[in-house]
Amino acid sequence: MSSPEPQASNMDFSEQTLARFQREIAKYPVEHKASAVMACLAIVQHEQGFVSPEAEEGIAAILGMAPIAVHEVTTFYNMYNQQPVGQFKLNVCTNLPCQLRNGQTALEHVCGRLGVEPYGSTADGVFTVQPSECLGACADAPVMLVNDRQMLSFMDEQRLDELLATLQAHAAAHPVAQHKK
Repeated sequence: MSSPEPQASNMDFSEQTLARFQREIAKYPVEHKASAVMACLAIVQHEQGFVSPEAEEGIAAILGMAPIAVHEVTTFYNMYNQQPVGQFKLNVCTNLPCQLRNGQTALEHVCGRLGVEPYGSTADGVFTVQPSECLGACADAPVMLVNDRQMLSFMDEQRLDELLATLQAHAAAHPVAQHKK
């Protein structure tokens, strides 16, 4: 049985992006090039700020995968943004160990301070707040992740307020162009 034919895509990746994809694909045997899907999604997100359905289709075509298979990876991991997010994406752990140590309270506090609902972004595009599944630091609860990179522990209301003030000051000093839908 042969693998499915790659589907045509409306996504035109730059030559630089395609070269980055090829470097990732080359790490795997030809018959397992689909193993590069997570790396390709990360490249798109780094360059565009989020992974659009068109980008998923383009990656599927390049890797010889069904578009739904790429979409399943995108939606399984919360590190892939499926829509534009703020300059600072704040993932607050709300899994049971963090819940028992005020994880939900931390999420509600951040949302309240920023005037957004969970999964919402501030009007100025600086912050996006999301609940998160386990971040693997249960002993340090409540914990959160900033921009999928920086883990912060013991985030009580005072530390949350300090973090928001620091990030707001950074955003004011270093504004970035927001990604468009």
